[in-house]
Amino acid sequence: MSAPRPWVRRGYAAALYLLAPLIWRRVWREQLPGRARRERLGLIPPAGEGERTLWLHCASVGEVQAARPLIEALGQRWPGHRLVVTTMTATGAERVLALAGNRQASGAGAEVSHHFVPLDFPGAARRFVARLRPELAIFFETELWPNLLAACDRADVPVAMVNGRLSSRAFRGYRRLRPLMEEALSHVAWLAAKSEADARRFIELGMAPARTTVVGSLKFDIGNGDEAREVSERLRTRLGSRPVWVAGSTHPGEDEQLLAAHARLRERLPAALLVLVPRHPRRFDAVAALCRQAGLTLARRSRDEWPRDDTAVYLGDTMGELLALYGAADLAFVGGSLVPIGGHNLLEPAAVGTPVLTGPALANFEDVAEAMRGAGALVEVEDAETLAAELLRLFGDQEARQRLAEAGRDVVAANRGALARTLAGLERLMRSE
Repeated sequence: MSAPRPWVRRGYAAALYLLAPLIWRRVWREQLPGRARRERLGLIPPAGEGERTLWLHCASVGEVQAARPLIEALGQRWPGHRLVVTTMTATGAERVLALAGNRQASGAGAEVSHHFVPLDFPGAARRFVARLRPELAIFFETELWPNLLAACDRADVPVAMVNGRLSSRAFRGYRRLRPLMEEALSHVAWLAAKSEADARRFIELGMAPARTTVVGSLKFDIGNGDEAREVSERLRTRLGSRPVWVAGSTHPGEDEQLLAAHARLRERLPAALLVLVPRHPRRFDAVAALCRQAGLTLARRSRDEWPRDDTAVYLGDTMGELLALYGAADLAFVGGSLVPIGGHNLLEPAAVGTPVLTGPALANFEDVAEAMRGAGALVEVEDAETLAAELLRLFGDQEARQRLAEAGRDVVAANRGALARTLAGLERLMRSE
């Protein structure tokens, strides 16, 4: 790997300053807590004297959820440290704070707190790192922020990129900025790549092979905690024997197809219930309106409304309950896959023993989809019509559902271990300090 080229980063910083009015206008319009604007400039409270801090950065709610096993393991492995989790979004912040509240209530491990990640301006990045004073910075998946990474390096904070993921689509975009990406990656002490393909893409962007390890996907180390299991059991008991399917992490243009498939399903199975969980909270009201426009009776979980016998759709408009909702269903469709989003976490329903259906757009989960497909643990559909047909087939075939559920659990169990390998690598970085 060539030596760092800070002049490339200086050009990037100059471009950011030119765009600063537009960037700040967007930040100002975001629906974020008041503290977010200060923290976007790196204005966080300084770490206390003698306080030891670990820092984990996740982009948004999906990454926080995927990182949950790591968050819990870090708290248990280093209970004397404060664990600060940063996000870009308010929904990610809400999920971190919910996890922190659960951990505080149980008295488990290190204190967990949240800040919004600073904008990647040089001054904001340096200020944030100087005030946080972390012993280790951990970036989750594909968070390549050149000035933030350089600020860590300048402050002698080792940087690990864990569950390193770079889809073919993202790689094509980053490759156009290869000199900048190479400079950014020169500040990463260790990359824990999700797969061989991801490792190759990072190395082609400039990551040093000697500092790259393929550890597998942390998503396979997902667990269903006691609290989620209890919620699932209560839901399933109250729903009784009616056919129930969940559509999780759905997007615009997809909800309409799912509602159409559900309407077709109810022509044959009028008691069928769809638990619909949009990906983004800002869409909850819009999706509720879509249900009514489709002529489907609706209950909303956020309002403590309970599905009656004639209710067609139960809107999961709460945060952090998707795993529990998956666990209460007979079948699960994972969203972001009937529209060109690239899919979401196929392993969540598989881990709780719920058969998994998906659309064709799986660019973000190619490796997971391949493993599940090879094990016969995945049902793939093309559109609303084929989805309705597969739902009807599976609701009528309990043995097929059981085979899918067992195959999904087996895939998750066979691929566990990334968490232990990741923690071992992070421990080496901590010891090197």
